[in-house]
Amino acid sequence: MLRATDGNFMWINGENVTASKEMDVINPSTGKIIGKVPDADENQVDQAIAAASDSFEKWAELPADQRAVYLQAWADRILRNQEKLARLLSMEQGKPLNEAMGEIYGTQLIIRWFAEQGKRVYGEIVPSSQPGKQLYVLKKPVGVVGLITPANVPSAILANKVAPALAAGCTVILKPADQTPLIAIALIEELIQTEIPNGVVNIVTGNGKLIGDQLVKDERVKKIAFTGSTRVGKLIMENAASHIKRLTLELGGNCPIIVFPDTDIEKVADAIIANKFENCGQVCNGINLVYVHETIHDALINALQQKMCKLTFRLDGQYEGDIGPMIDDGYRMKIQDLVDDALAKGATILAGGNCVVEEPYRNGYYYQPTLLSRITPEMNLTKNEIFGPILPVMAFQEEDEVLQGCNETPYALAAYVYTKEAARMHRLMARLDFGNVGVNTTSLACPQAPFGGTKESGLGRVGGHQGLEEYLELRYVALLPE
Repeated sequence: MLRATDGNFMWINGENVTASKEMDVINPSTGKIIGKVPDADENQVDQAIAAASDSFEKWAELPADQRAVYLQAWADRILRNQEKLARLLSMEQGKPLNEAMGEIYGTQLIIRWFAEQGKRVYGEIVPSSQPGKQLYVLKKPVGVVGLITPANVPSAILANKVAPALAAGCTVILKPADQTPLIAIALIEELIQTEIPNGVVNIVTGNGKLIGDQLVKDERVKKIAFTGSTRVGKLIMENAASHIKRLTLELGGNCPIIVFPDTDIEKVADAIIANKFENCGQVCNGINLVYVHETIHDALINALQQKMCKLTFRLDGQYEGDIGPMIDDGYRMKIQDLVDDALAKGATILAGGNCVVEEPYRNGYYYQPTLLSRITPEMNLTKNEIFGPILPVMAFQEEDEVLQGCNETPYALAAYVYTKEAARMHRLMARLDFGNVGVNTTSLACPQAPFGGTKESGLGRVGGHQGLEEYLELRYVALLPE
């Protein structure tokens, strides 16, 4: 078992720190305890905030190309240790090792992109309307930032927060998800090994509400970046209002895909499967509902059925396998509740529909890949984020009809369209009221692109130069030389 005394500790002001209490870390593939991490108290969180606050000025004054040296060295270390980190990620989070390898590789790509982008933070010189006066717009780091990361993609999302914050000149207190603290600690330890100045990056583990509330309410913390549920995002907004604290919120999604009759059915079926069952469906931009034109409904259903039957579960420690477990039993039970509600309201199960109780999976949190038809709008799974391996399919007739159905959701993170008609592509790009739209693709992950939602799916953007600017503020200077 991994314990704090074996290297699983918090980092505060460049030192490894334990706590009087510990938290269990569970392997969702087996249901067994695989490690323990510190359960930080209020004093330790305060120490982390103080360390970040004390180190901010010197870090912010360091030229961007010198900050980039630390980030590039961090990425180098992650790449050298890719398999070790991937095995830890796979064991702790449950995703198949091949997915974990891909996530770790993507993590270092994200860090490298922001290391370079940090050198390109340019200000402006604005033409003045008064002779002799010079007008400047400068970009300065926000300050100390609190970063709160989720359990579903704990490595890549960590990089998408820590890397732009450090590149911009901010200092950091990181709070990882309760279910996946080990990979976060391991990644931050790789960063500490670059000899980054003490206090610039700090990580605290423990009770999410206690730590989150303290970070949000402390005046020294100038910004919070959070990825997680809309419910928690709203609570953070309420608490942040007292200090008008800067926020980036990447929240839940209810992501549709619209499949038109001019689509290659095999190609779109492959794309749906790849998106929907990545990380056992636990992806915020994962497809929530398939809208398929009635003329190809049966053909697409058949293609999806055939492909889903070939999906295999991953056993703990195996490289092979398409699907791992849910992150914990609470999430699995929510999935079962959504299926039960749909069945009670008239849905038909074409595949799956139950928890996995057979050996050798019965002690883990596995759920069968589930295909549902005869879906109606009053079912709970059409209104809420599924966040699991359920694939509901609904037929439609007219473009305006399906657009109205898609745009009614308040969780407008991502939407997908498959069609060969160019005019339709451009119409839907404009009319779909979502933060991200994929046209003839279900993959949106690119470090250089801004990702984020509208409505109740969040504020701000992650990735791209826009993601770096989330950690900067503008300073306008009017200069009249004497």
